Amino acid sequence: MSDQNHIASAFDRDLEKIQAQIMKMGGLVEDAIRLAANSLETRDEALAAQVRAADCIIDTLEADINENAARVIALRAPTAVDLRMILSVMKISGNLERIGDYAKNMAKRTGVLSQMPPVNDSTGAIRRMARLAEEMLKDALDAYIRRDVALAAEVIARDEELDQMYNALFREFLTFMMEDPRNITACMHLHFIAKNVERMGDHCTSMAEQVIYLVNGRHPDEARPKADETSVQLKG
Repeated sequence: MSDQNHIASAFDRDLEKIQAQIMKMGGLVEDAIRLAANSLETRDEALAAQVRAADCIIDTLEADINENAARVIALRAPTAVDLRMILSVMKISGNLERIGDYAKNMAKRTGVLSQMPPVNDSTGAIRRMARLAEEMLKDALDAYIRRDVALAAEVIARDEELDQMYNALFREFLTFMMEDPRNITACMHLHFIAKNVERMGDHCTSMAEQVIYLVNGRHPDEARPKADETSVQLKG
Protein backbone atom coordinates (compact mmCIF):
# COMPACT_ATOMS: atom_id res chain seq x y z
CA MET A 1 0.00 0.00 0.00
CA SER A 2 1.36 3.43 -0.96
CA ASP A 3 1.75 6.19 1.62
CA GLN A 4 -1.10 8.11 0.00
CA ASN A 5 -3.44 5.11 0.17
CA HIS A 6 -2.40 4.47 3.77
CA ILE A 7 -3.24 8.07 4.69
CA ALA A 8 -6.61 7.81 2.94
CA SER A 9 -7.37 4.54 4.71
CA ALA A 10 -6.44 6.01 8.11
CA PHE A 11 -8.59 9.07 7.39
CA ASP A 12 -11.56 6.83 6.55
CA ARG A 13 -11.11 4.90 9.79
CA ASP A 14 -10.97 8.15 11.76
CA LEU A 15 -14.15 9.36 10.08
CA GLU A 16 -15.95 6.08 10.75
CA LYS A 17 -15.08 6.37 14.43
CA ILE A 18 -16.41 9.94 14.60
CA GLN A 19 -19.56 8.99 12.67
CA ALA A 20 -20.21 6.14 15.12
CA GLN A 21 -19.84 8.58 18.01
CA ILE A 22 -22.29 10.99 16.39
CA MET A 23 -24.89 8.26 16.00
CA LYS A 24 -24.40 7.09 19.58
CA MET A 25 -24.77 10.66 20.79
CA GLY A 26 -27.87 11.13 18.63
CA GLY A 27 -29.49 8.01 20.08
CA LEU A 28 -28.84 9.20 23.63
CA VAL A 29 -30.34 12.61 22.85
CA GLU A 30 -33.44 11.03 21.29
CA ASP A 31 -33.86 8.97 24.47
CA ALA A 32 -33.40 12.09 26.61
CA ILE A 33 -36.19 13.96 24.80
CA ARG A 34 -38.63 11.05 25.07
CA LEU A 35 -37.86 10.20 28.69
CA ALA A 36 -37.93 13.84 29.82
CA ALA A 37 -41.35 14.35 28.23
CA ASN A 38 -42.65 11.11 29.75
CA SER A 39 -41.32 12.00 33.20
CA LEU A 40 -43.08 15.37 32.99
CA GLU A 41 -46.42 13.90 31.95
CA THR A 42 -46.35 11.01 34.44
CA ARG A 43 -44.71 13.05 37.24
CA ASP A 44 -42.01 10.42 37.49
CA GLU A 45 -39.21 12.08 39.45
CA ALA A 46 -36.96 9.00 39.29
CA LEU A 47 -37.15 9.02 35.48
CA ALA A 48 -36.39 12.74 35.45
CA ALA A 49 -33.31 12.09 37.60
CA GLN A 50 -32.21 9.44 35.09
CA VAL A 51 -32.39 12.01 32.27
CA ARG A 52 -30.36 14.52 34.26
CA ALA A 53 -27.69 11.94 35.10
CA ALA A 54 -27.37 10.78 31.48
CA ASP A 55 -26.62 14.30 30.25
CA CYS A 56 -22.99 14.02 31.38
CA ILE A 57 -22.54 11.11 28.94
CA ILE A 58 -23.81 13.31 26.10
CA ASP A 59 -21.44 16.10 27.14
CA THR A 60 -18.50 13.69 27.25
CA LEU A 61 -19.29 12.39 23.78
CA GLU A 62 -19.36 15.91 22.37
CA ALA A 63 -15.94 16.62 23.90
CA ASP A 64 -14.57 13.36 22.46
CA ILE A 65 -15.97 14.11 18.99
CA ASN A 66 -14.43 17.59 18.98
CA GLU A 67 -11.09 16.22 20.16
CA ASN A 68 -11.08 13.48 17.53
CA ALA A 69 -12.13 15.91 14.79
CA ALA A 70 -9.38 18.35 15.75
CA ARG A 71 -6.85 15.50 15.71
CA VAL A 72 -7.96 14.47 12.20
CA ILE A 73 -7.56 18.03 10.95
CA ALA A 74 -4.09 18.29 12.49
CA LEU A 75 -2.78 14.88 11.39
CA ARG A 76 -4.53 14.10 8.10
CA ALA A 77 -4.53 17.51 6.37
CA PRO A 78 -7.95 16.86 4.83
CA THR A 79 -8.94 18.26 1.43
CA ALA A 80 -11.61 20.97 1.17
CA VAL A 81 -14.46 18.45 0.85
CA ASP A 82 -13.22 16.29 3.71
CA LEU A 83 -12.65 19.36 5.87
CA ARG A 84 -16.23 20.42 5.23
CA MET A 85 -17.36 17.01 6.48
CA ILE A 86 -15.34 17.29 9.68
CA LEU A 87 -16.54 20.82 10.41
CA SER A 88 -20.13 19.71 9.83
CA VAL A 89 -19.66 16.87 12.30
CA MET A 90 -18.40 19.30 14.93
CA LYS A 91 -21.40 21.59 14.41
CA ILE A 92 -23.85 18.69 14.52
CA SER A 93 -22.34 17.42 17.77
CA GLY A 94 -22.73 20.92 19.22
CA ASN A 95 -26.39 20.96 18.25
CA LEU A 96 -26.91 17.54 19.81
CA GLU A 97 -25.30 18.71 23.04
CA ARG A 98 -27.63 21.71 23.22
CA ILE A 99 -30.71 19.55 22.60
CA GLY A 100 -29.54 17.28 25.41
CA ASP A 101 -29.28 20.32 27.67
CA TYR A 102 -32.86 21.31 26.85
CA ALA A 103 -34.05 17.79 27.72
CA LYS A 104 -32.13 18.01 31.00
CA ASN A 105 -33.77 21.38 31.72
CA MET A 106 -37.18 19.80 31.14
CA ALA A 107 -36.34 17.01 33.58
CA LYS A 108 -35.13 19.51 36.18
CA ARG A 109 -38.60 21.07 36.42
CA THR A 110 -40.47 17.79 36.74
CA GLY A 111 -39.92 17.65 40.49
CA VAL A 112 -41.25 21.17 41.01
CA LEU A 113 -44.29 20.66 38.80
CA SER A 114 -45.14 17.31 40.37
CA GLN A 115 -45.86 19.20 43.61
CA MET A 116 -48.38 21.50 41.88
CA PRO A 117 -51.90 20.86 40.56
CA PRO A 118 -51.87 20.01 36.83
CA VAL A 119 -52.77 22.81 34.43
CA ASN A 120 -55.27 21.35 31.98
CA ASP A 121 -53.54 18.97 29.48
CA SER A 122 -50.42 21.12 29.23
CA THR A 123 -47.99 18.27 29.90
CA GLY A 124 -49.68 16.15 27.24
CA ALA A 125 -49.35 19.03 24.75
CA ILE A 126 -45.67 19.39 25.62
CA ARG A 127 -45.19 15.64 25.14
CA ARG A 128 -46.70 15.97 21.65
CA MET A 129 -44.31 18.83 20.91
CA ALA A 130 -41.41 16.73 22.20
CA ARG A 131 -42.45 13.82 19.99
CA LEU A 132 -42.30 16.07 16.92
CA ALA A 133 -38.87 17.36 18.00
CA GLU A 134 -37.68 13.78 18.48
CA GLU A 135 -38.92 12.84 14.99
CA MET A 136 -37.15 15.89 13.52
CA LEU A 137 -33.95 14.85 15.26
CA LYS A 138 -34.17 11.27 14.02
CA ASP A 139 -34.75 12.43 10.44
CA ALA A 140 -31.93 15.00 10.65
CA LEU A 141 -29.54 12.23 11.73
CA ASP A 142 -30.84 9.91 8.98
CA ALA A 143 -30.39 12.71 6.44
CA TYR A 144 -26.82 13.17 7.63
CA ILE A 145 -25.93 9.48 7.36
CA ARG A 146 -27.60 9.12 3.95
CA ARG A 147 -26.54 12.58 2.70
CA ASP A 148 -30.23 13.05 1.90
CA VAL A 149 -30.87 16.69 1.00
CA ALA A 150 -34.60 16.14 0.42
CA LEU A 151 -35.08 14.66 3.91
CA ALA A 152 -33.04 17.50 5.41
CA ALA A 153 -35.33 20.02 3.67
CA GLU A 154 -38.37 18.24 5.18
CA VAL A 155 -36.88 18.64 8.66
CA ILE A 156 -36.40 22.36 8.06
CA ALA A 157 -40.01 22.73 6.87
CA ARG A 158 -41.38 20.90 9.93
CA ASP A 159 -39.88 23.45 12.30
CA GLU A 160 -42.76 25.78 11.45
CA GLU A 161 -45.25 23.19 12.75
CA LEU A 162 -43.33 22.98 16.03
CA ASP A 163 -43.35 26.79 16.30
CA GLN A 164 -47.11 26.85 15.78
CA MET A 165 -47.61 24.26 18.52
CA TYR A 166 -45.49 26.39 20.84
CA ASN A 167 -47.44 29.56 19.95
CA ALA A 168 -50.74 27.83 20.75
CA LEU A 169 -49.41 26.68 24.13
CA PHE A 170 -48.05 30.13 24.92
CA ARG A 171 -51.50 31.65 24.35
CA GLU A 172 -53.07 28.95 26.55
CA PHE A 173 -50.66 29.69 29.37
CA LEU A 174 -51.48 33.40 29.19
CA THR A 175 -55.20 32.56 29.41
CA PHE A 176 -54.72 30.19 32.36
CA MET A 177 -52.68 32.78 34.26
CA MET A 178 -55.22 35.54 33.67
CA GLU A 179 -58.13 33.30 34.67
CA ASP A 180 -56.55 32.14 37.93
CA PRO A 181 -53.40 33.73 39.45
CA ARG A 182 -52.76 30.44 41.27
CA ASN A 183 -51.73 29.02 37.89
CA ILE A 184 -48.97 31.56 37.37
CA THR A 185 -46.05 29.64 38.89
CA ALA A 186 -46.89 26.34 37.17
CA CYS A 187 -47.52 28.09 33.85
CA MET A 188 -44.19 29.87 34.04
CA HIS A 189 -42.40 26.54 34.51
CA LEU A 190 -44.44 24.94 31.72
CA HIS A 191 -43.76 27.85 29.39
CA PHE A 192 -40.03 27.52 30.04
CA ILE A 193 -40.22 23.82 29.13
CA ALA A 194 -42.28 24.48 25.98
CA LYS A 195 -39.75 27.10 24.88
CA ASN A 196 -36.95 24.59 25.42
CA VAL A 197 -38.73 22.10 23.14
CA GLU A 198 -39.21 24.82 20.52
CA ARG A 199 -35.47 25.48 20.69
CA MET A 200 -34.81 21.77 20.17
CA GLY A 201 -36.53 22.16 16.81
CA ASP A 202 -34.23 25.06 15.93
CA HIS A 203 -31.19 22.90 16.58
CA CYS A 204 -32.64 20.02 14.52
CA THR A 205 -33.12 22.53 11.72
CA SER A 206 -29.54 23.67 12.09
CA MET A 207 -28.41 20.05 11.77
CA ALA A 208 -30.47 19.65 8.61
CA GLU A 209 -28.91 22.81 7.20
CA GLN A 210 -25.48 21.31 7.88
CA VAL A 211 -26.48 18.26 5.81
CA ILE A 212 -27.38 20.49 2.87
CA TYR A 213 -24.10 22.38 3.30
CA LEU A 214 -22.19 19.10 3.46
CA VAL A 215 -23.72 17.79 0.23
CA ASN A 216 -23.97 21.00 -1.80
CA GLY A 217 -21.14 23.06 -0.37
CA ARG A 218 -23.48 25.91 0.52
CA HIS A 219 -26.20 26.61 3.03
CA PRO A 220 -29.89 26.66 1.98
CA ASP A 221 -30.80 29.73 -0.07
CA GLU A 222 -34.26 30.21 1.40
CA ALA A 223 -34.70 31.85 4.77
CA ARG A 224 -35.56 29.40 7.52
CA PRO A 225 -39.35 29.38 8.13
CA LYS A 226 -40.10 30.64 11.63
CA ALA A 227 -43.52 30.96 13.20
CA ASP A 228 -42.61 31.90 16.77
CA GLU A 229 -44.90 34.84 17.46
CA THR A 230 -44.21 35.09 21.20
CA SER A 231 -41.31 37.52 20.98
CA VAL A 232 -43.63 39.99 19.25
CA GLN A 233 -46.37 39.39 21.82
CA LEU A 234 -43.98 39.91 24.69
CA LYS A 235 -42.76 43.21 23.23
CA GLY A 236 -46.26 44.49 22.45
